[in-house]
Amino acid sequence: MTYTIKFGTDGWRGKIAEDYTFDNVRRAAQGFANYLHATYSPAEVQRGVVVGGDRRFGAEDFTAAVAEVLAGNNIPVHFAGFSTPTPVISYSVVARNAIGAVNITASHNPPSDNGFKVRDPHGGAIDPAGLKAIEAHIPDEMEDVYRVKFDEGVESGLIMPFDPKPAYVAQIEKLVDLQPIRDAGLRVAVEPMWGNGAGWLTELLAGGSTQVFETHSERNPIFPEMKRPEPIPPNVDAGLAFARSVNADVVCIMDGDADRCGLGDEHGQFVDQLRVFGLLAMYFLDVRGERGPIVKSLNTTVMLNKLAEKFGVPIYETGVGFKYIAPKMQEVHAMIGGEESGGYAFGAHIPERDGILANLFLLDLMVKTGLKPTQLLNRLFGMVGGPHYYHRIDTPLKSNEFKEEAKKRLDAATPETIAGLKVREKVSIDGYKFIMEDGGWLTIRFSGTEPLIRVYAETTHQDKLDAILDAGLKMAGIE
Repeated sequence: MTYTIKFGTDGWRGKIAEDYTFDNVRRAAQGFANYLHATYSPAEVQRGVVVGGDRRFGAEDFTAAVAEVLAGNNIPVHFAGFSTPTPVISYSVVARNAIGAVNITASHNPPSDNGFKVRDPHGGAIDPAGLKAIEAHIPDEMEDVYRVKFDEGVESGLIMPFDPKPAYVAQIEKLVDLQPIRDAGLRVAVEPMWGNGAGWLTELLAGGSTQVFETHSERNPIFPEMKRPEPIPPNVDAGLAFARSVNADVVCIMDGDADRCGLGDEHGQFVDQLRVFGLLAMYFLDVRGERGPIVKSLNTTVMLNKLAEKFGVPIYETGVGFKYIAPKMQEVHAMIGGEESGGYAFGAHIPERDGILANLFLLDLMVKTGLKPTQLLNRLFGMVGGPHYYHRIDTPLKSNEFKEEAKKRLDAATPETIAGLKVREKVSIDGYKFIMEDGGWLTIRFSGTEPLIRVYAETTHQDKLDAILDAGLKMAGIE
């Protein structure tokens, strides 16, 4: 029986050697090639596709396999190779005027997994309709997959290896003035989580009095000292301990493919990703004085709504994932967009998460204000009515039957109160979101990338956070 390839929140992911095989990767690449030929003119297709990947097991061979299939379909390949950050691959689409990209990465997934992301001509995620079209073009049989040998593709000129770093660095230098950060005398700890972000901040910030201390920078596909390269506790605990050992002023964290940003304060304590989104919005609105729409997924912070109201800018809420956020950012010409998982994109750049640039903006925020991370948070809280508290609980799905039962329970759920707070509204854009009287919220949804059910909550009542999460678990039937 042929394995069915399905694109979730951000591409297709599977377990290496079980679902994620060379044949299935080649089938996915053929589907993308068929989609491109069906969607764009021959001249547009000849602009080619950027192909790159991360540092996971077999990444160099999987990226080569994709290049061989695209070349076999007479589509030029701009080959960035493996160990290339996701935002660098996405920016290369724009820099090289390509028609799209294929990125071999499973981002923050466990080490057993790998993935297949596709990008549009703007370097952003392809919308849900486009992903469905790609799925429909994936052949069932390998006899319908066309390929050439990698060396033959290079010799013919269809596969073009290139260095994506110079164009990306030039773009970064247009977006943020690096010299003041280099000269600020900061002690910066960097945690790239064994991933593609290793070395980038160290190189970009070299040459001044600022010192960069980097850990977990080698390639190691089993991701020691963490369950997965996701920039949240407990995965970041070792990196935060390292930061404390070098007396760092701030901790810059990236996930495995460097498209997500995490932050640690001057005490080596984690700053959650909702607060980071608030800091980035404050940076643009209050420090840089910029104005423009904000795009946020439904499971991220209400602090953005309060900042949008304070500074008179529009705000738009989407489903979870950049397949929703990126098209909306382009539609409304957003200043910033992002999601709960620590992925943030910037309108002057590309509609794609960029953990390298997000960390540089946070460092620039520190330099421009002269404030440490905890002081910056106090400044943010002063603008949004006090601290906001957030937490997320991930629970593996027991079975498809449990998932269907949970959906029925959540469809029927109409609580009047949660943890003593009145429920003002139930929203079902992507999952189940219950908005409470204080503006806080509880969201329950099924992951689009892994067999998990996620329960998230944000509130201004720290003493009620656990009770809100417990209510969400009970609503889903989780004991």
